[in-house]
Amino acid sequence: MPTVHSRPVGAHTPTSGGLAKAALPYADATGARVVQVYVSNSRGWALPAGDPAQDALFRDGCAERGISTFIHASLLVNLGSPTAATVERSAQTLAHALRRGVAIGARAVVFHAGSSVDEGHAEAAMRQVREELLPLLDWAADAGGPMLLVEPSAGGGRSLASRVEQLGPYLDAVDRHPMLGVCFDTCHAWAAGHDLAAEGGMTATLDTLVATVGAGRLRLVHANDSKDLCGSTRDRHENIGKGTIGEPAFAELMAHPATSGVPVVVETPSEKQLGHTADIQTLTRLSP
Repeated sequence: MPTVHSRPVGAHTPTSGGLAKAALPYADATGARVVQVYVSNSRGWALPAGDPAQDALFRDGCAERGISTFIHASLLVNLGSPTAATVERSAQTLAHALRRGVAIGARAVVFHAGSSVDEGHAEAAMRQVREELLPLLDWAADAGGPMLLVEPSAGGGRSLASRVEQLGPYLDAVDRHPMLGVCFDTCHAWAAGHDLAAEGGMTATLDTLVATVGAGRLRLVHANDSKDLCGSTRDRHENIGKGTIGEPAFAELMAHPATSGVPVVVETPSEKQLGHTADIQTLTRLSP
């Protein structure tokens, strides 16, 4: 029987050469209890169909290991863009990721909150979020999942949500649909100005997150240290305890009631699997 972990820790996992062929050995090597994968080019719009045989092997392999799976949508997704073609491609990319999520047994699809790009487009951008997300969320509900998880950005560039307080209007735009959850990225929050390194800073930020989005809306954590200063709006990840956020903040993260039962994924630098293995061990050690 797979071991049940209160806060299962894992990593963003390579898929080159085949989903099951690449991701399952990587999970085994790192000790990951949760994996996050791309199902399309992280910086492109191509939407591959996937390999049914690899999908089945991956899905079954994760089930045997007790590993939960998440998909990260292309980094190009921006439902708030003033460019109609970008909005259309973004919606198509999320629809594709949801379909692939059904095929591989993923719990949820993570996407970035996006940006209005132009100051004068902010109000229209939130209308676009509503128009494009609601049909996708309804589809996910009818299919029985996966959920969609909005991930606040690192700030800058007319972001629609970077600080956790800004998730309130984002969720309101889709009537707080039950199929829209939240992915909290520590490096993004730090870059957006949340001082997670101060004593109690991570705890206070998570308290604000729960007050803003409601209990149970947090469904995934991206645990990443940072190479930059607080408020830099720069998204450069560092290994846990090796960056400017520091290990004590991650101890607060792993002890906070809001993260109980919530999977934690590292997206940190890793030479082969060594960095991820060390970070998974660190976070597991810090978890009560």
